[in-house]
Amino acid sequence: MNNQDKDTFLDGELLAKMAQAGAASLQSKAEEVNELNIFPVPDGDTGDNMAMTIESGIAAIENNTSKDLAVVMRQLSKGMLLGARGNSGVILSQFFAGFAKGLDSYHEADAKAVGGALWLGVEQAYGSVMTPTEGTILTVAREAVEYAVKNINKDSTIRSLFADLVKEMYASLQRTPEILSVLKEAGVVDSGGAGLFYIMDGFYRVLNGEEVSTAGVSAKAKASQVNLDAFGPDSVMTYGYCTELLLRLQTSKVDLDTFDYNVISDFLSTIGDRVVIFRTDSIIKIHVHTLTPEKVLEECRKYGEFLTIKIENMSVQHNENQEVKKTAEKKEHKKYAMVAVANGDGIKETFLEFGVDAIVDGGQTQNPSAKDFLDAFDEIDADHIYVFPNNGNIIMAAAQAAEIYTKAKVHVIESKNLGAGYTALSMFDPECESPEAQIEAFGEAIANVTTGNISPSIRDAELNGVTIHEGDFIGFVGKEMMVSEPTKIAAARGLLDRMLTEDKFMLTVFYGKDASDDDKSELESFLAEKHPEIEVYPVNGGQDIYPYIFVVE
Repeated sequence: MNNQDKDTFLDGELLAKMAQAGAASLQSKAEEVNELNIFPVPDGDTGDNMAMTIESGIAAIENNTSKDLAVVMRQLSKGMLLGARGNSGVILSQFFAGFAKGLDSYHEADAKAVGGALWLGVEQAYGSVMTPTEGTILTVAREAVEYAVKNINKDSTIRSLFADLVKEMYASLQRTPEILSVLKEAGVVDSGGAGLFYIMDGFYRVLNGEEVSTAGVSAKAKASQVNLDAFGPDSVMTYGYCTELLLRLQTSKVDLDTFDYNVISDFLSTIGDRVVIFRTDSIIKIHVHTLTPEKVLEECRKYGEFLTIKIENMSVQHNENQEVKKTAEKKEHKKYAMVAVANGDGIKETFLEFGVDAIVDGGQTQNPSAKDFLDAFDEIDADHIYVFPNNGNIIMAAAQAAEIYTKAKVHVIESKNLGAGYTALSMFDPECESPEAQIEAFGEAIANVTTGNISPSIRDAELNGVTIHEGDFIGFVGKEMMVSEPTKIAAARGLLDRMLTEDKFMLTVFYGKDASDDDKSELESFLAEKHPEIEVYPVNGGQDIYPYIFVVE
C-alpha cells in the first residue's frame, strides 16, 4: 500500500498496526484511567480492564498475515469478545463487534465505509447495555462518530476521518462531567470514555505517520518465577502437569468442515482429568491435568500444529501452597449448577459449602473475562447454570459469556455485590421445579439484603456531602457514600450505625485480609454494646481492598 492508498483506504495490514498502537496507547495510560474512579478507593480498574480487552484482540491477530480488512477485523473482534473484562471492556468489545460487522464484506474500505462501520459499532455498544447512561463511554463514542461521519465528503480520507473522530472524542470526554453529575461531584471525566479516546488516539497516530512503540503490548500471561526448592531430587510427582495449548488445525491433516474435536476430548479423558476443550474456527483450546503431557502433544500433532504450549508442574504449585482451589469436584450430570465470582479464600470456601460448582477468581481490581466464565461453564455438566457475578462491573462479561455458551442454558443473576450473591446462594433449591421459580427466589433474596464496604481512600473528595481526605477510611453502600473517618474501626462503627436500622436482624461480617485480630475484637465489642439485638455471623473472607464487608438482612 503506497502513501496515497494509505490515506484513501483501510486494509487489514494497516488496521493491525493501528490496533497495536491503540492498545499501546491505552496501556501507557492505564493507571491514569484507573484513577478516574468516582469513588476514591483503590479498586479503579477501568484502564486495566479495557487494556486487557484490546490486548486479547491483539493476541488473536498476532500471527495474522492477511491484508483482508474483513478477516483481520473479524479476528480482532473475536479476541476482544472472549477477553472482555469489566463493563467498559465489554462495551468496548461490543463497539468493535459492530465495527467488524460493518466491514464484513470489505477487503479494503474508504472513509465512507469505515464511518458507516463505526456507526454500527456505536449502535451495538448501546444495544449491549440494558439501560444506557449518557455521560459515559457510550456518549463519547456516539458524539465522536456522529461528528466524524457528518464531516465525510468526497475528499475525505481515512486520516481525515480519524482526525475528526479523535478531535471530537476528546471534546466529548471533557463534557462528560456536565452530563453525569456524579463525575462532576468527583471532579473526574468518564474513565471508559478516556480509555476509548486513548485507543483511538493510537489509531490516529499511526495514520499520522508517527512511530508508536508496541513492545509492551501482550495479552499473554507471564510465567511466575519457579521456586526450584519446591520440587527436589527426591520429590514424587503426585499431582501431574497442568497442560494448556492452542492447536491450529491443519488442512493437510483434517477436514476443517467435518472434524469433530471430541476425538481429542475422548483421548484426553483416558490419560488425565479436568479436561476443558473448545473450538473457535480452526483453533482448539485445550486444558488437561495429566501425568503424561507428552502423550497430549503426540495426540494433538495428528490434527494440527501448536500456537502456544504451557506445561506446569502442579506438585510445585501444591508444595508452594499457591494452588487455589477454583472449582468443586466435578459432579455427575445435574439439572441445575452454580458458578460464582469470589475473591478471598474464606469467601470461596463459603460459596463452595453453599453448593457452588465452580468459582471464577475475581472481584475488585481483577475482573474476570468472558473467557474465564466460559472455562468455568465447561467444567460443569448441567442443563441450567446460574451465574453470580457479585460485582456490578462483572455482570456484562458474564452475560456476554452466557450468550456465547451453547452447552447449557446460562442464567446470569444480577448480584451486584458480595452480599447479594451470598444471600441469593442460600436460597438455592436443587429440587426447584423450574428455573424461573428459582430465579424469582434469588431475586427476592437480593431485594432484602444491603451490603456495605469499608475501604481506604486514595484521594481527597466530596461525595454525598461527605468530606473525604486521602488516607481516611470510607464507608459506603452501593454508590452512596456514608462515612469517612481516620481509622477503619471508626468508619466501621459509623457505617454500621447507619445500616443497622430497626427492621434489620442479621449481620454477616466478612473480614478482609487486612483486618487484624485487634480490629475484630474491637468491632465485636462495639456490636455487643450498641447492637445487642443483631445476630452476628463473622466470616474470615480474606478479600482484598476491603477490610470489612457488611451484609445486613
